[in-house]
Amino acid sequence: MDKFLIKGDLAWSGCDRVIVSRKDAYILVEDGLVSGVFDRRPEGEYEFYDYGGHLVVPGMTDLHLHAPQYQFAGLYMDEELLQWLEKHTFPIEAEYRDVEYAEKAYGIFTEDLKNSCTTRAVVFATVHRDSTLLLMDMMEASGLISYVGKVNMDRNCPDSLREKTDESIRETLAYIDESRRFSRTKPIITPRFIPSCTDGLMEVLGRIAYEGNIPVQSHLDENLGEIGWVSELCPWSRNYADAYDRFGMMGRVKTVMAHVVWPSEEEIVLLRRPGVFVAHSPSSNINLASGIAPVRRFIDEGIGCGLATDVAGGSSLSMFRMITDAIQASKLRWRLVDDKLGALGFDEAFYLATRGGGSFFGKVGAFEPGFEADILVLDESGARSVLRERMDVRDRLEFYAYRLADERPLAKFVRGERII
Repeated sequence: MDKFLIKGDLAWSGCDRVIVSRKDAYILVEDGLVSGVFDRRPEGEYEFYDYGGHLVVPGMTDLHLHAPQYQFAGLYMDEELLQWLEKHTFPIEAEYRDVEYAEKAYGIFTEDLKNSCTTRAVVFATVHRDSTLLLMDMMEASGLISYVGKVNMDRNCPDSLREKTDESIRETLAYIDESRRFSRTKPIITPRFIPSCTDGLMEVLGRIAYEGNIPVQSHLDENLGEIGWVSELCPWSRNYADAYDRFGMMGRVKTVMAHVVWPSEEEIVLLRRPGVFVAHSPSSNINLASGIAPVRRFIDEGIGCGLATDVAGGSSLSMFRMITDAIQASKLRWRLVDDKLGALGFDEAFYLATRGGGSFFGKVGAFEPGFEADILVLDESGARSVLRERMDVRDRLEFYAYRLADERPLAKFVRGERII
């Protein structure tokens, strides 16, 4: 892979969640990894990209989104979760049995995600194997790095989506086998949530995940009605997280649990396990009236945590919007719910969008030696302000998040490969 040097105004999160900034600095990339950051141009032979005067930041990781729902992002926000699923989400996801339909919809999704500030993503598809593999093909060609999950559902969903248990297992094994041809796009075990999967299906999925060392993604504690439903369906469990844990889906392999708005003290203990990540989805939690997740608690407890758009519960693919939404939601929680848990600051929210969520993929989300070179060059041309010339690099980044969140980056590198 090429060795290259990038010049720009750099900003990234240190391990202490404080933003590090370097004006007119250089990043050296070799074999897809950051070799170092320098204040002066280092000697040697390499390709040189001069983005002097532009903000250069790490790529962002979206820890949870639903690719088939992107087509109706921004619609149907008048219901809570369970009604929203029944009336809108399930009928639209059923359309993906038609591969021609899926090709059109996933083509739009993949192109828009490629042109966003997201470099890595953890994605739900649908129950349909052929359409899921088509999405994986498109994600592979985009240059992004992702996990894409074929969804499992064998109960409590429309007939048009319900799988027989044996069929769900068989189709999952086939999808895993066929996905071996991809290098940047990996499979992930995806029970939609406990209400949609029988105990028998969950038991086998847990075993497939463990034996193949394949990560798991699902939903946890998103909505109070959902939590009550799980307690009825799984009377043998102590809580919602315990229902997953019984099937080896709480850290036995790498695990992403989306939302976690209403965790109990017992569940916090399970979430602390190494390899368990919370995908904090502030926009979706507000849109579907689910609540305000205690993200400060997750940070203080040392729980793995990143940000997520949760399209189409969320209405935008912009991770910069998720940064500002996370800050604003945490301020409301601090003011109205629990004043003992302080609100997020900008530095912390930026950390969650980059290094925090990126750690699900390994050494991702920072400009430090050995980290994978996911790099964004930001376009600040729309930032009309007489103060801009007086701003330091860190303040320009905050200004960008609040004022230019939907802008397409000028350039985008993923693991050292320029894709924009």
